[in-house]
Amino acid sequence: MRILIVGYGMVGHRCASVLSELAAQRAAGDEPVSITVLSKEARPAYDRVHLTALFNGSTDADLTYDDPPGVEVVLGEEAVALDLAARIVTGAGGSTYAYDALVLATGSRPFVPPVPGHDLPGCFVYRTVEDVDAIKAYAAGRRVGAVVGGGLLGLEAAGALTSLGLDTHVIEFAPRLMPLQVDDAGGMALRQRISELGVTVHSGTRTEAVHAGEDGAAAEMLLAAGHDPSDQRTLPVEMVVFAAGVRPWDTIGREFGLALGERGGIKVDAHCLTSDPHVYAVGECAMAMDGRVYGLVAPGYSMAETAARHILAGDSKPFLGADLSTKLKLMGVDVASFGDAFGTTAGARTTLYSDESQGLYKKLVVTEDGRLLGGILVGDASAYDVLKPLAGTDTPLPADPIRLLLPPSDGEAVTLGVGSLPDSATICSCHNVSKGSLLEAVQEDGCATVGDLKRCTKAGTGCGSCIPMLGKLLDAAGVEQSTALCPHFAQTRSELYEIVLVRRIGTFAQLVAEHGVEGADVEGCEICKPAVASILASLSGRLGGPKHILSGEQAALQDTNDHFLANLQKNGSYSVVPRIPGGEITPEKLIVIGEVARDFGLYTKITGGQRIDLFGARVEQLPAIWRRLVDAGFESGHAYGKSLRTVKSCVGSEWCRYGVQESVAMAIELELRYRGLRSPHKIKAAVSGCARECAEAQGKDIGVIATENGWNLYVAGNGGFSPRHADLFAKDLSRQELIRAIDRFLMFYIRTAERLERTSVWIERIEGGLEHVRDVVLNDSLGLGAELEALMDAHVGSYTDEWRAAIEDPETLRRFVSFVNAPDTPDPSIEFTTERGQIKPLLTIGRRADRTDDVKDLVSAG
Repeated sequence: MRILIVGYGMVGHRCASVLSELAAQRAAGDEPVSITVLSKEARPAYDRVHLTALFNGSTDADLTYDDPPGVEVVLGEEAVALDLAARIVTGAGGSTYAYDALVLATGSRPFVPPVPGHDLPGCFVYRTVEDVDAIKAYAAGRRVGAVVGGGLLGLEAAGALTSLGLDTHVIEFAPRLMPLQVDDAGGMALRQRISELGVTVHSGTRTEAVHAGEDGAAAEMLLAAGHDPSDQRTLPVEMVVFAAGVRPWDTIGREFGLALGERGGIKVDAHCLTSDPHVYAVGECAMAMDGRVYGLVAPGYSMAETAARHILAGDSKPFLGADLSTKLKLMGVDVASFGDAFGTTAGARTTLYSDESQGLYKKLVVTEDGRLLGGILVGDASAYDVLKPLAGTDTPLPADPIRLLLPPSDGEAVTLGVGSLPDSATICSCHNVSKGSLLEAVQEDGCATVGDLKRCTKAGTGCGSCIPMLGKLLDAAGVEQSTALCPHFAQTRSELYEIVLVRRIGTFAQLVAEHGVEGADVEGCEICKPAVASILASLSGRLGGPKHILSGEQAALQDTNDHFLANLQKNGSYSVVPRIPGGEITPEKLIVIGEVARDFGLYTKITGGQRIDLFGARVEQLPAIWRRLVDAGFESGHAYGKSLRTVKSCVGSEWCRYGVQESVAMAIELELRYRGLRSPHKIKAAVSGCARECAEAQGKDIGVIATENGWNLYVAGNGGFSPRHADLFAKDLSRQELIRAIDRFLMFYIRTAERLERTSVWIERIEGGLEHVRDVVLNDSLGLGAELEALMDAHVGSYTDEWRAAIEDPETLRRFVSFVNAPDTPDPSIEFTTERGQIKPLLTIGRRADRTDDVKDLVSAG
């Protein structure tokens, strides 16, 4: 049986994955199945929902999906013709693909209003990785940008432009932001919060034209009041992003005979079959039976599963429509909408809670007898996970609606738990997994961890937003979840930290002997060894002074990067990153870096953290490179460690006419204070000299933004795969207050976080969350303030540069060879080529190598 999928976005990938699983389950005598995917894009399927992460340090590789097993994927092959009678699709290159079942998953295309000038240089759409790359490249050196569209996609684009340092304007034709998700009052609360982040909102406004400047590129927008074309004004801009919605990409159906809806979209039935019995359509290119074209990923996933099961299993659950509930974090602002959010049901009653000073708006819509119909949450969506599954069910609310909306600090507030949900409540919308199905997996299949539930039910494997609920459900079901670090220690990482601190344990051997699981291997494992090594390093000042991480037993505990004080790259070479505090560097030091790169044949790259990375060093070259750099006044930038990486900064009041404080000086002071601080995960920081936020401080673990009265401190941001804007922690701090707050925050995080837990995850996992941490740090509620400060002082007082210490110790230097029996022989598997005037790795190994031993094993195996 030949199955052909046209389109390889998120929904096309999901359809291919389900078909792959079903094909693998077929009995030996069943008809064999072949699955082929045609992708117009030249890259594999990737997560479009998290495109914004590409503006915050993630790469397209971080978003890319693996191809499903047994599926042939043809990249860069656009389907241009469809012969329904012969069941053949023709690609742009002339190749033909026969099918027995065809699934169209072509998605949608951006809608660009046909205003004059929409196609000028400097005008963009926001849809693909290529769009992101183009926006980033064009934004460099520009100051003002505008986004046409104030919906979900528009606000994401606005956040992207803001993160690139542009003054950002949002133009929305509707009278409020996100008009499809929130009401007028919710839109006002959202506007207030967005405006506080430096974005100028123009609602009730229409874009009349984009005018070109002298260079022929976009330079000005002509705007008009939504209902008064004569009320026009101009807005100077340097780039425009159109994010005004999408349209179904139904071209192939339109041109080759499939039935379409009046406003576009390929018509499908409950099994996602089109007007042709051998052709299915799923996702944003399809118009469902209820007349909707769904622009969210969860309905697309449901359609993909329905079509796949109808093709191969014959037992598909009909797709009759989907829930449009949404929970988002836009530019750090929580927004959620679920169920009948606008109260259109007959007899619906509304309960509101609003706090303009905090930018909070909460609304619940209920029936006369107290059942939940829907709601809107702006500024605080923490109750969404429990409220949303209750919407539309027969389960009455456990308390008066107003008590569910009040802040937790209010005596009348009621906290909802997963136990209050009926078994029919949907916990995972992406895979339509109910609470009852999850409980069945716990009780009948023995699932005892979140990982077990994900493997057994697929819950949590889509967007991931329901993962916290899975843990809460296990707790509610009475499942005792193991918190052991690994098989060698029954304690958590934070518990081991306390043991080392209180008992002043200085070695891994002593810790495992005195506090390890009975009979545990004294060698430890790849989980506990680096975790304990990090604890010992972070407490080295308290445990008797500096101890190099490669001294004695410590060396055996390190992972690959720490073991060589450099970052292992995928071709087996290493990169060297000297510290450049605050990004400030003298011409003399800049010349030295250039000379080192030239003399050792290294590839040079300016990083996103305002440093210069030197790639392509062989193991035996590292000490010589370090010696040159150390002699010039450089030290290790700890790019290889779970520690402070950089403190990025703008130029601040010293140079910038907008700056209100000396951000460079503050960034340098913070970086020199916290350099070398070992922690559960890497730490990134930034200091911006004004609210324009050119250093992107709100995407960092520690973010500092200057004000007229001092410094605002933001914490727990993360620009990685799951971006999280930092939370405002304290306002208008003096220099001394700022440093004390950061000292306490970092040491409390290091003390209580678990292994490989970023601050962004820790702040949401720790009991009491942000408010608890703020109380501990600013109000010393646990009486730990003096101890946390003392621990930081001990670190600062005991700091030594690891590169300098390594090159001054002959015993340590002996480690830096490719082959012990031939120390002067370079590793022959590491090869380079030249591209754009610089060396590049020539990969001769078939898979990415994450450890030096992997490289050597693969080379030995040929």
